[in-house]
Amino acid sequence: MWQPLFGGRTNTAWRGRYALAGDIVLKLYAGPALNPLFPNDPDAEAALLQFLRPRGIAPAMLASFDTTQGWCNVYAHVPGETWHMDAPSVAHLMRALHVLDHPGGLRRVPDGSAALTEQILGIAGLCTKAPQFLSDLPSDVVLPDGREALLHTDIVPGNLIQNSDGLHLIDWQCPAIGDPCEDIAVFLSPAMQQLYRGQPLSGQEIEAFLIAYDDEALTNRYRRLAPFYHARMAAYCMWQMEQGRPAYEVGLKLEIGALQRSLSP
Repeated sequence: MWQPLFGGRTNTAWRGRYALAGDIVLKLYAGPALNPLFPNDPDAEAALLQFLRPRGIAPAMLASFDTTQGWCNVYAHVPGETWHMDAPSVAHLMRALHVLDHPGGLRRVPDGSAALTEQILGIAGLCTKAPQFLSDLPSDVVLPDGREALLHTDIVPGNLIQNSDGLHLIDWQCPAIGDPCEDIAVFLSPAMQQLYRGQPLSGQEIEAFLIAYDDEALTNRYRRLAPFYHARMAAYCMWQMEQGRPAYEVGLKLEIGALQRSLSP
């Protein structure tokens, strides 16, 4: 018997049981995401799950196949509870991910303030109204870092599962390589925390996360880039609202507030 799984905002998934593999998840992909921030690539997810299988931080990939309804990936179900507290545990998982090798063929995320500004303008250009907060972007230039860290790019509470074996990452349909600040920014995003957890992280939780990540140079880089990441997420929230998703209005206000705070010395 297949049980629908809820929480994902793009694809459809069911949980079932297979005699040879135990509890499994069948994910039906909705097709290429018309999403300016989070792609939807079943091939990339399959490749990453295969690559990460020996490391125990992601579901075990089992099968892929095409259907008349779309492409499907099948992987082992990860039992446990959705993450909702203990930001340092996420920092430790993220740091461990970022030092791994990566398979070839992954997309690259924007690196540095100029590339992020270009992405922000691209998302804002999809909206019918020009965001006022674009004028708040700092003139500070943060050069590309050049790192090629393995990135999940969608580390939100709904994609973190905690069980007795530790913390696990699910939903790998938009992996990438590049600046680790990308993963940090999405996890610390007040809009994403509000949407998936019901409240943003507190200032103390954010500081505890950055300390636990234990890379002072990188966390200092994140602080310099934070205004750009908040502006990007604010533009994304505006785009989502125009797609008929009013829940993102709260996220928009939270990101604008975070943008203003990140500009203060």
